[in-house]
Amino acid sequence: MNKKPTIIDVAAHAGVSKSTVSLVVQNSPLVKEDTRKLVQESMKALNYVRNRAAATLRGSGTGLVGLVINDLRNPFFTEFAASAQMAFSDHGLATVIANSNEDPKIQHQVIQSMLEHEVSALLISPCYGDTKGTFDAIAQSGIPTLQVLRQADMRADIFPFYSLDYGAGSQLAVEHLIGQGIREIAFVGGEKGVAITSERMSAYQTGIIDKGLQGHVFHGRAARVFGREVAFKLLREHPTVKAAICFNDLVALGMMSAFAQSRVVVGKDFFLIGFDDIEECSHVYPQLSSVHCDIAEFGRQSSRIVLDWLETGIQPMCPDRAPVHLEIRQSSVVPSSLQSPE
Repeated sequence: MNKKPTIIDVAAHAGVSKSTVSLVVQNSPLVKEDTRKLVQESMKALNYVRNRAAATLRGSGTGLVGLVINDLRNPFFTEFAASAQMAFSDHGLATVIANSNEDPKIQHQVIQSMLEHEVSALLISPCYGDTKGTFDAIAQSGIPTLQVLRQADMRADIFPFYSLDYGAGSQLAVEHLIGQGIREIAFVGGEKGVAITSERMSAYQTGIIDKGLQGHVFHGRAARVFGREVAFKLLREHPTVKAAICFNDLVALGMMSAFAQSRVVVGKDFFLIGFDDIEECSHVYPQLSSVHCDIAEFGRQSSRIVLDWLETGIQPMCPDRAPVHLEIRQSSVVPSSLQSPE
C-alpha cells in the first residue's frame, strides 16, 4: 500500500521549498499567484490531502512563524519580539513566541515542538551552549531560519545571521568618556568568552590599550543584581575608577541603585554608560546614557528578511549590521570644572 503524499513530496514535485507549500496549504497571501497555481497542480497530481487536524494546531489557516528568544525578561528582547510579531501579523502570519531562558535544553524542546507543528519559518535569538543538535534538526526540516543578535551556529550557508553594530557602539562609548578626560574606566557585565560580550567590549579593550590606560573588566550575568555587586566592589576595592561602560542597561541600572544607596552621585562622582537604550534609560534620574539600538526597527527588519525568504524561496545573504548611536544623557557628562586635560 502506497504511503500518503506529504508536503515534502509536493515541494519536490513542484520544485519549491517545503515552506512555500506550507504557505499555500495555509492560504497565505505571501505566495505569488503563479507559484500558488504550480503548487496546487502538484497537489492535484499527487492526490495530496491536507491533514486538517495538524492545520488546526498550526493556526486554522494562517501560517505560523516560530520566534525563540533567549531572555524575554529583558525589556530589550521583549521589544524585539513584540515588533517582530506585529510585522508578521501585518502580513497574515501568526507567531508563536517562546523564551529559552538561556537554557539550551529548553531551547531544543521548544524548537522541536515548533518543528513538529510545521511552522513556516523560525526567527531565533539563540542561547549559548550545546546547540548543535537543535540546529541540525532545523537544518533537516529545511525551513527558513534566521539567527538574530547572537550567532550560535556558524553555518551561514544554512542559518544567516543579522545583528547590530555592537563594535561601533563600544567605540562611541569609549571615545565619549576618554574625550572628557576620564582615565580609569571599567567594563561591567557579560559572560566571559562569548561572542556578544567580546563585541560589546571590543573598542573598550583597544581604546584602553591605545591610550595606555588601566582597564578593569568584571564579567558576569547581565542583570541588575550583578551591576549592584560590582558597584559596591568598585567603591570598596577600586576607588580610583570613576566610570563604567556596561554590557547592557540592566547592569548599569543596577549600578545606579548601589551608588544611590552609597550616596555616590552618578554624573558627578561616577559616570555611567549602558548598552541597548531601553525605555527606562530616559525615565530614571539621572537619565542614563546608552548605546541606542533601534530594536523596534530591528525587529521589523528581521521579519522582513524572513518574509522575503518565504515569498521568494531564496535564502538571503547575511545582512549588514544595523547601525547604532550613542544617546548622551546626564549619567556620562563630566562637568567642565571636573574634566582633565588629555
